[in-house]
Amino acid sequence: MVTPPAFDAELSAALGGTIKSPTAMAEVARRLLDYIHSGAVAEGDRLPAERQLSTLMGVGRSAVREALAALEILGIVEVRPGSGTYLRGSTSELLPQTLSWGILLHADKTRELIEVRHGLETQAARLAAGNVTDGSLRRLADHLDTMEHSLGDFHHFVTADMLFHQELAVIAGNELLRDILQSVRSLIRVWVERALNDADHAKITIAEHRAILEGVRARDPEAAAQAMSRHMDSAGARLRPTLPGGE
Repeated sequence: MVTPPAFDAELSAALGGTIKSPTAMAEVARRLLDYIHSGAVAEGDRLPAERQLSTLMGVGRSAVREALAALEILGIVEVRPGSGTYLRGSTSELLPQTLSWGILLHADKTRELIEVRHGLETQAARLAAGNVTDGSLRRLADHLDTMEHSLGDFHHFVTADMLFHQELAVIAGNELLRDILQSVRSLIRVWVERALNDADHAKITIAEHRAILEGVRARDPEAAAQAMSRHMDSAGARLRPTLPGGE
């Protein structure tokens, strides 16, 4: 197995030196993608250690950790606890994921993605209210219940939140809408987790989801759509300040 360059000077040059940007996580991810596409790392190789990357790029380890977690969500790398971070595939195989991450590195594109999600989620809620069954209502309620019991674990909370929206899209009965929404949610999940960082925000989110569920349970398309629209407005307001460049 080929390993990354051992000399810090060479590796530092490959990574572009220290980072002065206030949006360190996004810049770390961009530098790592450039490093991967330079050919310095082959499929299955281990990337430089978190501590080494932190030192070479002049950023905190939390920024490196968040960047690696984001790249793992997109399937670009695999983080193995106690072992390190490994490249999942060849640079050509990883091109779609790299393009996806490129969207996240540009705040304007991500804001547009948030706007697109607003319309799609609202339509999904509207359609779901007309198609819902007792079984799907129970699944939605179960996801909401999980959210309510995960106030101390925001990662688990966000997962249940995403599953609620995923179930809603399934109920809507439009496969294309479901698939597009799944892609959009995958792209913005890293920002959702950064934005949802306290119990007060989580409680607001729960109340918004409860209103959506009540609209769907009442089989009232407009009530469900309006509740979702309010939720998307609120979620968007929390997300935008976390993007590169802030609000």
